[in-house]
Amino acid sequence: MIPGLGCSRDVWKDEAAHLTAHYRVHLVQIRGFAGYPPPKDATGPMLETIVTELAQYIEVLKLDKPAIIGHSMGGLIGLMLAAQHPQDVGKLMVVDAYPYYGAMMDPSASPDQIKAEAKDLRQSMLDEPASTFLHEQNANVASLIKTPDKRAQVIFWTVNSDRHTFVTAVYEDVTTDMRSQVSKIDVPITVLYAFDASKQSQKDVDKGFHDAYAAAPHATLIRIDDSAHFIMLDQPQKFDEAVQKFLKS
Repeated sequence: MIPGLGCSRDVWKDEAAHLTAHYRVHLVQIRGFAGYPPPKDATGPMLETIVTELAQYIEVLKLDKPAIIGHSMGGLIGLMLAAQHPQDVGKLMVVDAYPYYGAMMDPSASPDQIKAEAKDLRQSMLDEPASTFLHEQNANVASLIKTPDKRAQVIFWTVNSDRHTFVTAVYEDVTTDMRSQVSKIDVPITVLYAFDASKQSQKDVDKGFHDAYAAAPHATLIRIDDSAHFIMLDQPQKFDEAVQKFLKS
């Protein structure tokens, strides 16, 4: 189970508690997030490094095609892992993530324009004071979690992440384009996506996700209603039901 941007692996703790009676659960912690120290002497793209290390972990522990569950940026990492190391993945659940976040951010922009915008965003986030970053995370997390009492923990994780690691992850999450790769992923993919009727059009949300995964030959899409981005926090029962079905299929 791979968390999203800035989050602790504890974002999965409630679901993991449901699973441990019948499954061996591996909770991934990304270095530099949620108060954990960043990697020393990191070189190369961050997401590619994580994918390589996950593949090594699976192979060293001799895990037999484990099920991978990833939320947001963790879902993108799951897609990368399944595309680059198909022998290491049995099935994949992507929780509210697109194969190319840049297309959702600005559908009319070219990949070069997205990179330029993301580069400017990266620099502004690096330069801003801690008070501004905290204000932005309060507003951002409020839009990502419907349940008010679940927001404080996620805000704490993000503002206690190493700033350079966090901002690098934002840049790579926005600019990594897996659209041409999803057609090559030969393992079953379950995509859970959130819908909040108070803020979104169901038709637009459905179309966006179905179009994004139209090329994936083995993708099953499941909409989770009355939820924002953190489905596991807003709709824990529906999330558990979907995970149990996914693991048993």
